[in-house]
Amino acid sequence: MENDHDDEARVAGDRQFEEGADRPEEPLFNAQEVLDECISNFATTDYIMEPGIYTNAIRFIRAGGGPELAIDLLSANYMAFAQMVNIMAEWLMVAGMQNADVQAIIENNAKIMVLKTFDPQKADMMFNDGDSLRCWLKEVCEHFSCRSLIYQLAEQYPACLMLKRAIQFISDSGFEGEIKAISIAAQHLGVFSRILKASIAEFLSQRENWQSALEECAKVVCYGQHTFVYGQVLLQMLSRKSKGGFIMKRLSQEITKHALKSQRNVTPITMALNGSSRYAEVCASLSFVLSRNALNTADILVLFRHYSSSQPPPVEFIRNPQFLDLLVGALFKVGVSTEEEHKSKYLYLLGYAASVVEKPRKKGVIRIANREELNDTICAIEKAHSICNASHSSTELLRHIKTLFSCIRFPVVAVGVIRWVQDTVTEPSYFKICTESYSLHLALLDEVAVEHAPLLHDQILRLLIHLFESQQDELEILEQLEIRKMLLDRMVHLMANGCVVPVVQYIGRCCSQRNTDVSLIRYFVAEVLDMVSPEYSTEFVQLFLPIVENEEITGSMRDKNGNDPASEFILHCKALN
Repeated sequence: MENDHDDEARVAGDRQFEEGADRPEEPLFNAQEVLDECISNFATTDYIMEPGIYTNAIRFIRAGGGPELAIDLLSANYMAFAQMVNIMAEWLMVAGMQNADVQAIIENNAKIMVLKTFDPQKADMMFNDGDSLRCWLKEVCEHFSCRSLIYQLAEQYPACLMLKRAIQFISDSGFEGEIKAISIAAQHLGVFSRILKASIAEFLSQRENWQSALEECAKVVCYGQHTFVYGQVLLQMLSRKSKGGFIMKRLSQEITKHALKSQRNVTPITMALNGSSRYAEVCASLSFVLSRNALNTADILVLFRHYSSSQPPPVEFIRNPQFLDLLVGALFKVGVSTEEEHKSKYLYLLGYAASVVEKPRKKGVIRIANREELNDTICAIEKAHSICNASHSSTELLRHIKTLFSCIRFPVVAVGVIRWVQDTVTEPSYFKICTESYSLHLALLDEVAVEHAPLLHDQILRLLIHLFESQQDELEILEQLEIRKMLLDRMVHLMANGCVVPVVQYIGRCCSQRNTDVSLIRYFVAEVLDMVSPEYSTEFVQLFLPIVENEEITGSMRDKNGNDPASEFILHCKALN
């Protein structure tokens, strides 16, 4: 626990005394100021332990101060706090406490004292020289406890120049991964850029659990207006790259959706970045719709007129996720009616945004719009809209199920059908009225899962989870269990079409939280074991094996000879290790 800094300081001080004769003396007119300053310093507690004690002692004597006065002041105010800490630490170790535990206690108490007494103005005055701060930080930043203290201080005092330099130094030293608080990183362009780069890289590396990585990336970008602008400009530049550009475009759109969910009006920024200002009427109409988050006939007519012309604006303007969501809601949301007179305009704009492909010519800026799929897409949307708008029961839906299946091949129709099914099956009375053992509405979700794997799997799974966790108190217990088994069948169907990890992760959470009937988990395990076969991915084994090994879940499914699916799965997974 002993520190060698005191010995080094004494050696440095002796050297200063030896070289003192060659130094110029303090000017006489400053003598009294020097004396007053030194006396004030000597009177502070434990000043003899301060790094500047030797320098100030020399200044005091040269200014005419008596050595006896300096000795009296320093000794009278010497409380030996550091030495008492060392003694206490030795006593604790003698008593049997581990060295690491003792050090942790001392460091935690020191951090508490610093947090209580830190003065940002004094800190800026002490470290006005960048070189002295850099030398001090080089040693301090080697210890995680010191770095974490700087992070805490930087959150409390964001305007402190010394702390800003410290954060930049820590980031430059390779510790930017530790800076979790975006409030700190957002103050430093270099630090924020590194964190943003790391969050984008994490998003790109996640194939299954990409939603959580996307959420973290969105939090980084949406911290403030300046971070949102910076992040979106960067993503827009990346989206123009031929390799991976569409992924960056999707990421940018998802971040915008996250900002809107957080009740932040980012419409002006979005419109400024997409270049729509060159088309004044289109920009004005879209801005009004997006800022109010509601469609209106006047703006729809303006947009229809421009996009049905011989020289339409770029299609990317109306491929805004918020605008597309509003169009889908206007045509497929239960209870929303669109004026027959203007319905064709809504259908055209949604079909145009979903199907038209634009390619720039090699020379010049003229765009070529490929509209080959436009009429078929509009026709499919119109048919699906008519069926969903008229079919309120399974019997009515059954007459049109073949037509609806053919329309679902179009991704935009599949999204609309999911919206309609969600509104229908989440009605409190749906499962009370629906007496069939297999819901036709959920059959539509199965078809979507097959046709559009894996793009729409996340939406389907979220809906199934919502239904699985919803209360059906008006039904008998056995009826509730049958409904949940039917929903588990839909989740197994999702797994069969590639949505494996998210489904097993959810069932794993149900097991750990112990909020689901064990018979339902057992039913799910039996269905999955009946479907899967070797070879299994490492991630699947890590998630599914603990569920299968749980005696409470699969104990009744196993026999003594191990000739059952559960035992065979366990043996196969153990053999891999």
